[in-house]
Amino acid sequence: MTGGFDLRALLSERGAERYELHAKYLNHQLPRMLHTIGFDKVYERAEGAHFWDADGVDHLDMLAGFGVMGLGRHHPVVRKALHDVLDAQLADLTRFDCQPLPGLLAEKLLAHSPYLDRVFFGNSGTEAVETALKFARYATGRPRILYCHHAFHGLTTGSLSVNGEQGFREGFDPLLPDTAIALGDLGALERELRKGDVAAFVVEPIQGKGVHEAPPGFLRAAQDLLHRHGALLIADEVQTGLGRTGDFYAHQHEEGVEPDLVCVAKALSGGYVPVGATLGKDWIFKKVYSSMDRVLVHSASFGSNAQAMAAGLAVLSVMEDEGTVAHARRIGDLLSGRLKELVPRYELLHEIRGRGLMIGIEFGRPSSLGLRGRWTMLQAARKGLFAQMVVVPLLQRHRILTQVSGDHLEVIKLIPPLIIDEADVDRFVTAFTAVMDDAHGGGGLMWDFGKTLVKQAVAQR
Repeated sequence: MTGGFDLRALLSERGAERYELHAKYLNHQLPRMLHTIGFDKVYERAEGAHFWDADGVDHLDMLAGFGVMGLGRHHPVVRKALHDVLDAQLADLTRFDCQPLPGLLAEKLLAHSPYLDRVFFGNSGTEAVETALKFARYATGRPRILYCHHAFHGLTTGSLSVNGEQGFREGFDPLLPDTAIALGDLGALERELRKGDVAAFVVEPIQGKGVHEAPPGFLRAAQDLLHRHGALLIADEVQTGLGRTGDFYAHQHEEGVEPDLVCVAKALSGGYVPVGATLGKDWIFKKVYSSMDRVLVHSASFGSNAQAMAAGLAVLSVMEDEGTVAHARRIGDLLSGRLKELVPRYELLHEIRGRGLMIGIEFGRPSSLGLRGRWTMLQAARKGLFAQMVVVPLLQRHRILTQVSGDHLEVIKLIPPLIIDEADVDRFVTAFTAVMDDAHGGGGLMWDFGKTLVKQAVAQR
């Protein structure tokens, strides 16, 4: 069969227009932002934890597409699985049959959490959270969900209602009537539960924004409180799951924590086909799907599609064969250990925290007079500018992609592909040390860029 569409020719002919096309037809602020901070590069090829720009220059990826590229880019096993599933020409998405791949992927996922029984497959992390919210409300017969300040659970309306960051919520009211508490505040949790209308508490075991971990014992104590009051525990593992923190799920770092619902996505895709999954206990699913009349009461048009299921199966197979979880724990300990050694050396470096390959680098107010003046100037213009000052030279001078952990935060979050190795750790630590040396030198290009950021921040007020 022949046709007029040639993807390679199209990219060759129009690829150079990428920023202009985006500015004209998509989010016009994205290319503007990229131009402003010098991130407007042209990347042509990627493999593993590296990608190459139009000049063939290698870059190290310490962002992994915000956690999507758990196995790095274009893992050969995942690629082969997708070629195979396309070549198989399966009778996919008939809506009135039961294909084998969803059941096989559910079986493999559930093997990592024997306290859960069933899976619903959607297409994204926010869909996984939306599913958990609906299922919790229906199963308990209660309307209210508790969540944490600074939480991020997605940006569709339901998940936005449990988003603890005001900047994402502004202008989208009214949202669902849910209530925020501080991460680790058992007293606040119990006070809300006593009102008798709480369906569930949704929590990231390690918050993506700022990389803050739940205090030791909090998840287990929260689970006990919730169950005592007839409410459910929802663990949002969209970013922390599938080995990111050195265990298959981050909640498994704390003994005895067995959530009623678990949300996963991102790395399950292999970086190719969007997929989300909500794992839950049998009784919850049986309440939601209580009769044949309710068989489609919650569904997704592209949920359980063959390509996504094949990608997920390949990802889990690779993780088992290559020992990805143990590798993430070992390399994460190496990287965080190397970074912690730098804290006493640099007064602008405040703390290194996190687990596995989810690491937060927090900067703070220096003690010396000269640096304190520069720090104060940045803070007065906009909190978070110093972290951005670090991110930019890491990319422009050292060809390492990172990003700040959230708006108005002096924190860089490292969430690289789980396959990075000792050489990648050396490369990052060497580059980061050079940037810190520059920052503590008190002058040069880095602080000149800081002045540019200050002017832009003031102009936007």
